[in-house]
Amino acid sequence: MENASKALIIAGAILLAILIISLGILIYNQAAGIANGNAMSEVEITQFNTQFTQYEGRQSGSTVRALLQKAISNNLNADDEDKQVTVVYGSATLVQAGTTAVSDTIKNNGYYNVSFSYGASGSSNAGLVDTITISD
Repeated sequence: MENASKALIIAGAILLAILIISLGILIYNQAAGIANGNAMSEVEITQFNTQFTQYEGRQSGSTVRALLQKAISNNLNADDEDKQVTVVYGSATLVQAGTTAVSDTIKNNGYYNVSFSYGASGSSNAGLVDTITISD
C-alpha cells in the first residue's frame, strides 16, 4: 500500500511539472510574438481582413462606396498605423490615413472590380489587408 501511494505522488509531481513547463513555453511564445511585432493572432488577422474581403470581386458602385466608408472608419479608429488601409482607384488614391470623405469618382450605378493586397511576410502588418484596389 505504501509503494502505491508513493507512485501516485510521483505521477502527480510529474504531471504538475509538465503543466508548469507547458505554461512557461506558452508565455514565452506570446512574449516572443510581441517582441517581434507580431502581436496579432491568426484569428485577429482573419477578423480584421473579413471586414474588407467580403467586398471582393465585382461589386456595384453603392457597395464599393460602403467599402470606402468602412476603410475610412477603420483608418480613423485604427490604434496602430499598421492597421491602416489605402484604397486605390486607377492612379488616384481615394482613401488613406486621415481621409474623411468618400470620393465622387465612384458612381452608385456603376460596377467595379475590387481586389486586395496584403502586408508582406516578416513585416509588421504581415497578412493584413493594406491596399484595396478598385478597377472598372
